[in-house]
Amino acid sequence: CGPAPPLPSVTPFSRTPGFSYDMSATPSAPSFLTENPAGDGGLLGVDAGPRLTGPTPSQSRFQVDLVSEAGAAAEDRSPSSDGSATAQEGPATDPGAGGEEAKGRFRVVNFADPSEAGSAASPEGGAPGEGLQNGDTVMSETSLHSSTGGQHHYHYDTHTNTYYLRTFGHNTIDAVPNIDFYRQTAAPLGEKLIRPTLSELHDELDKEPFEDGFANGDELTPAEESAAKEAADSKGVVKFGWIKGVLVRCMLNIWGVMLFIRMSWIVGQAGVALSCLIVAMASVVTTITGLSTSAIATNGFVRGGGAYYLISRSLGPEFGGSIGLIFAFANAVAVAMYVVGFAETVVELLKGVDAIMTDEINDVRIIGTITVILLLGISVAGMEWEAKAQIFLLFVLVTAIVNYFIGSFISVKAKEPAGFFGYDGSILWENMGPDFRGETFFSVFSIFFPAATGILAGANISGDLSDPQMAIPKGTLLAILITGIVYLGVAVSTGACIVRDASGSLNDTVSSQFMTNCSDAACKFGYDFSTCKSSKDGCTYGLQNDFQVMSLVSGFGPIITAGIFSATLSSALASLVSAPKVFQALCKDNIYPGLGMFAKGYGKNNEPLRGYILTFGIALAFILIAKLNTIAPIISNFFLASYALINFSVFHASLANSPGWRPSFKYYNMWVSLAGAILCCVVMFVINWAAALLTNVIVMGLYIYVSYKKPDVNWGSSTQALTYHQALTHTLHLSGVEDHIKNFRPQCLVMTGYPNSRPALLDLVHTFTKNVGLMICGHVRTGYRRPNFKDLANDQARYQRWLLRNETKGFYTAVFAEDLRQGSQYLLQAAGLGRLKPNTLVLGFKNDWRDGDMMNVETYISMIHDAFDFQFGAVILRLREGLDVSHIQGQDELLSSQEKSSGMKDVIVSIDTSKDSDAESSKPSSKATNDDEESKAPTQPLLKKDKKSPSMPLNVSDQRLLEASQQFRQKQGKSTVDVWWLFDDGGLTLLIPYLLTNKKRWSDCKIRVFIGGKINRIDHDRRAMATLLSKFRIDFSDITVLGDINTKPKKEHVTAFEEMIEPYRLKEDDMDQDVAERLKNSEPWRITDNELELYRAKTNRQIRLNELLQEHSSTANLIVMSLPLARKGAVSSALYMAWLEVLSKDLPPILLVRGNHQSVLTFYS
Repeated sequence: CGPAPPLPSVTPFSRTPGFSYDMSATPSAPSFLTENPAGDGGLLGVDAGPRLTGPTPSQSRFQVDLVSEAGAAAEDRSPSSDGSATAQEGPATDPGAGGEEAKGRFRVVNFADPSEAGSAASPEGGAPGEGLQNGDTVMSETSLHSSTGGQHHYHYDTHTNTYYLRTFGHNTIDAVPNIDFYRQTAAPLGEKLIRPTLSELHDELDKEPFEDGFANGDELTPAEESAAKEAADSKGVVKFGWIKGVLVRCMLNIWGVMLFIRMSWIVGQAGVALSCLIVAMASVVTTITGLSTSAIATNGFVRGGGAYYLISRSLGPEFGGSIGLIFAFANAVAVAMYVVGFAETVVELLKGVDAIMTDEINDVRIIGTITVILLLGISVAGMEWEAKAQIFLLFVLVTAIVNYFIGSFISVKAKEPAGFFGYDGSILWENMGPDFRGETFFSVFSIFFPAATGILAGANISGDLSDPQMAIPKGTLLAILITGIVYLGVAVSTGACIVRDASGSLNDTVSSQFMTNCSDAACKFGYDFSTCKSSKDGCTYGLQNDFQVMSLVSGFGPIITAGIFSATLSSALASLVSAPKVFQALCKDNIYPGLGMFAKGYGKNNEPLRGYILTFGIALAFILIAKLNTIAPIISNFFLASYALINFSVFHASLANSPGWRPSFKYYNMWVSLAGAILCCVVMFVINWAAALLTNVIVMGLYIYVSYKKPDVNWGSSTQALTYHQALTHTLHLSGVEDHIKNFRPQCLVMTGYPNSRPALLDLVHTFTKNVGLMICGHVRTGYRRPNFKDLANDQARYQRWLLRNETKGFYTAVFAEDLRQGSQYLLQAAGLGRLKPNTLVLGFKNDWRDGDMMNVETYISMIHDAFDFQFGAVILRLREGLDVSHIQGQDELLSSQEKSSGMKDVIVSIDTSKDSDAESSKPSSKATNDDEESKAPTQPLLKKDKKSPSMPLNVSDQRLLEASQQFRQKQGKSTVDVWWLFDDGGLTLLIPYLLTNKKRWSDCKIRVFIGGKINRIDHDRRAMATLLSKFRIDFSDITVLGDINTKPKKEHVTAFEEMIEPYRLKEDDMDQDVAERLKNSEPWRITDNELELYRAKTNRQIRLNELLQEHSSTANLIVMSLPLARKGAVSSALYMAWLEVLSKDLPPILLVRGNHQSVLTFYS
């Protein structure tokens, strides 16, 4: 290799405090990293010969290579020159790992500078297998059990010198744009690479790079994984170009049996003009569909599954799944149609030589069955054989068509009795108009239309095309053009040289003296076929009567017979291949769970053998019908339903205006596609309204089934895009409309913390906001020295999924903040969007307010004041047992729902360990996993939370708390919701119970209203309230006027209250004024003597109200009561908290409500 070129000097890193550098020694020369797991001449493609020095941009990249065998990885070498540092011992290669484990590994390979190849030649470097490592790039491996399921990632220690890891000359691991970063899987076109994550490039150096497995959340779905596996096994797979794969298939499928044995009959029935119209109408439908197919096929990489793949990836699994099943079935029935066409021709031949086996119908069945068995054999032999057979059949078919046109110019005397006289204007004129006999225009159209339905034959084998994006548009549209021209040519040609009726008898010549009575075009040529027309049996020849007219006209009859065989067999073969391929793709996506067995493929081409057998069975059943004109309309409807949806897909995707919809095929128009979809639906009903109705019922039935099953797939369909587009449009539109009192809805910001930590709060609010108003679960996360915003984003997605799984219609929003109040202010200001913003703050009651730091009470009360400052209503829910269950679930279930990584095994974060606190923050308190929970209540029954989680003993209070937390999920029995509407807050106190009792769960509960009044005006007040409620159209069962609210409470209750507030009093009269002021400033929650005296009456009212509540509402299912207000800055938080405590203690569930004093009810229409 020659001497090594001089090396740049490398300065060793000095150890900086706070950072650790994983380097064993200072290198004197770089070693060159090579890797060749596959033995293909070296992954890096480095030549050992002399090179120019200096890095080349294209040769230094950040790259990932899929390592397929651990054994091969173990043979990597790391040669280095004399002074090279010994490679560190490390698990950079793992020769002991099993092959299966190694398959899923990704290794990051940073290209070193190829100019240093010469320096890597010395044999005195580190021993083989010491690890992929050198002085400049320290490589380590971490096994991170992240959401990817424990993928192993090899990564470079970015702390060390990356001199040789350059992207166009800069010392960076930032990667240049590369197609391989954008692949979904290890697709057939190349391997997927993973670009450096934002964290690797942006985070501080003490953070671990490669924390999160796949860079962009590109976890593979099961379907993609199987596609990746197929791609890995795809050596030697047969792939077709646009001619062999699409053009040939489409032409063969379109030129079916109809061309030879029904086209002439159609001309006889409809006439030349209307026949051309029929061909043109069919061509318009197929051309529009061809354009739409081309647009979808060029909007991204197309896999196997044809029409099903195109529709499902555009419109989503609901439409895709329903049409995929129908399309596969239609193709299976099409096999029967083409085989019956073939069998009919064979029977005609047998009849000609008197060789009928039983009778005509049964002969068709026998021959059809034998034929379909042979075709199955060719299909099962593989795509290669099938493709060769198709080319041969096309050659025969084209020869037959040419043979017909040549024959039409050769006038033969012997053929005249059968009605063929050569091209003549009078014959063309006579055949120009229609002559329907037992048919109508649309019935004739329905028989012709299946002849145009082969346009998806190429798209159906999209998985077997080398470049589907180019092949499908080119081949499909060219096939439609060529076949359309040929159909028109045959229609005009037959109409211009063959009469409608002929006897086939030479005796029907007419002499010149009788010419005056003869008016037919045949008279001109000396024939009069009027006798057979008028006879009972009718004529047997001519366009109307003889299906084999084209054989008669052609230059050499048997070639036409061969053409019929070729057309029917090739179309049958194409359909027999299409149906299983489409069905296999459908089954792979697992949309219909019971059909998974048909997804299995065999051989290098992944042939769906089970699908072939199923298709064969369906085809055989329809072959037994043995009537071509019965089978054709059935298929027409199924194909048209598919075409309609393909056209609709393009319209829908264009309408959704998604940035992902950018087909490279530009010759489409959304409105033309919509017209095509409507046209397809119209044609369906025209052909056979009953069959069309049945088809639509089947499609809708399958659609509803798939919608109900909700398959776990996300294909970025246009349905998603349109939903977003509509939501955005409506939200913007809503923002431009002023609020109206009639449209008021309670839109609640519920301070739940983690949504599963306060189930009762969530359930109750969800009951009255479901399908009525907005619910946002607010979560303030505090106590973090350095907030991890990445975790916040992950939790956002995780808990939103949790809400959806629990069928809770709401949103989860979390914020990091210094304390709970600051976080709640963030949420009050920023939660929501436009008019979809909260207007009511919902809190849990702070049951433990006397146990902890009183500054928490200050924060809690301040949140209520803030809500009023922001013009929000406030709602507080209190349950006797408490709300917060996170200390029960927190150890196992809550954490498993948070899906913590295995790196957290030793320490778990217990969420909100203070029981029944309202604090929506989650302060991480490290708690050893082996907490002795049993010590709480060793004798209590075990509560099994989950099959997987271990059972935990619960003490009595926890057991009660858990039961109470579920109470709003159950149907509420015949009881009451007591509304204590003491102060008019705009009507929110009345609206919430009304909304609750409208729901099924609360429908048996009656509303009882309690109001304050004067003893001497009780009847008057009751009547006034009844009038108001009836005007509001709110049902109530009873109104109670309380005249004794201002009566003094019982002495023992007052004493109990004073004892409760004793620890929180300032007692400023017993100390110096300065000392009192300092204490009040440092502890603002303290109750002054002055304020206690000032609000004595209000205090007594709260105590008295609790007595009245105990007396009147102790059996209610829910109490809804006006929340007492405290003037900000005048009433200390401890006193206000004491009021709420004494008002709501020892009662059934109580909801303290205070609106923002804007009317939310009106009696005007």
